[in-house]
Amino acid sequence: MALQRTHALLLLLLLTLLGLGLAQPSYGQNFMYQRFLQQHVDPRVTGGDHRYCNLMMQRRRMTSPQCKPFNTFIHEANWRINSICRTANTLCKNGQMNCHAGVVKVTDCRETGSSSAPYCRYRARASTRRVVIACGGNPAVPVHFDQ
Repeated sequence: MALQRTHALLLLLLLTLLGLGLAQPSYGQNFMYQRFLQQHVDPRVTGGDHRYCNLMMQRRRMTSPQCKPFNTFIHEANWRINSICRTANTLCKNGQMNCHAGVVKVTDCRETGSSSAPYCRYRARASTRRVVIACGGNPAVPVHFDQ
């Protein structure tokens, strides 16, 4: 009887661990999530100026081999950004329905057009605005900044 109870508990533990493993984002989604964080998230500040854009675009490796023309940095905690993935689905630019919208603090960095890599120069615009992000995985996490 004790042996049956031990086997039942071990089976329950194994199923629980498997369930937890299945709840993790796949490798592809995890890579895309990390890339999203690298390119678009900076919770340490509430808004940036031109110097901020010039520095962050270079630090985040978006100035080589060419200047990335436009990028948005979101100034919210990861949990707050991740929670956008739990809002209602909305249509993405590519026609898929895995996008979600939320209002967050951002800095938009736009390349001036008069610079060249790796010495890219940017104009900044800090605001609180609606953003649209694509989410993927289970649980869903941000994988692409749509608009």
